[in-house]
Amino acid sequence: QVQLVESGGGSVQAGMSPTLSCVASGFADSNYCLGWFRQLPGKEREGVAFIGTGAGNTYYTDSVKGRFTISKDNTENTLYLQMNSLKPEDTAMYYCATGFSANGYCYTSTYNYWGQGTQVTVS
Repeated sequence: QVQLVESGGGSVQAGMSPTLSCVASGFADSNYCLGWFRQLPGKEREGVAFIGTGAGNTYYTDSVKGRFTISKDNTENTLYLQMNSLKPEDTAMYYCATGFSANGYCYTSTYNYWGQGTQVTVS
């Protein structure tokens, strides 16, 4: 059974650079897409950063490009989100997610396993 457990959130000051972690278990196939999503208060959940299958190309939503970095450690089965220069508008519940892709492409609908989320509050 696929399980994802996030950690690393909390209350931080603007400009700080925390790192979120997501320990994954229950899958080992390289055709799993990995990503971070967030849900801002009163808003729908949005994709933040993604690692594709195969070569593991990374993708970012425009609002975090140049500030956030997604990475993974296959030996530790852990996904990371390094967040630099945090802004109050980054305040959200952050979720890691994964899903199997038969063709190697990752779509929003591909992500069907979710962690419980970790709250990041920037003031």
